[in-house]
Amino acid sequence: MKYSTNQFKPGLKILIEKEPCSIISYEFHKPGKGQAVMRTKLYNLRTQKVWERTFKSGESVEGADIIEKDFQFLYAEGQNFIFMDQSTYEQIEISEEKLGEIKSWLDGEEECKILFWDGDVLNVEPPTFVTKIVTKTEPGLKGDTVSNTLKPATLSSGIEIQVPIFINEGEHIKVDTRDGTYVGRSKE
Repeated sequence: MKYSTNQFKPGLKILIEKEPCSIISYEFHKPGKGQAVMRTKLYNLRTQKVWERTFKSGESVEGADIIEKDFQFLYAEGQNFIFMDQSTYEQIEISEEKLGEIKSWLDGEEECKILFWDGDVLNVEPPTFVTKIVTKTEPGLKGDTVSNTLKPATLSSGIEIQVPIFINEGEHIKVDTRDGTYVGRSKE
């Protein structure tokens, strides 16, 4: 399927130089003379790099045949991580190498979006927020709940993040997986 520049919108998946990309942003630009152009920022779904490309107005590009499905992380087995399709209950294995840093957010039962391109796993998106248990940190200071001072804490998945000084070992906290920041205490 082909898309014209006037069909561009954020999130649209297209092929650029035989690479699957998602449009982050676009801007229509009409210079004083010459042809109007569409300036775009693209996210390469395979290499995870951001590209900038300019297209002539009315130019068309090939759509990328990307399939996005919801999967649940079940468990790790050796170097592979096992995920289950939420609709068909079919299980797939993804290598630790393919997951990269994402594996730090997976303990079990997290729901992830997996992108497929040409039958291969392209990308795994963990949930935006996860709840983790603080397994190691310095003791908190009693009564200091308003300070914005941070201290390092190791979470149940082994990752280390910065948390407020009133957080203690054994507490459940909510973490943003996009940048690894503390969001708040969890009631789980």
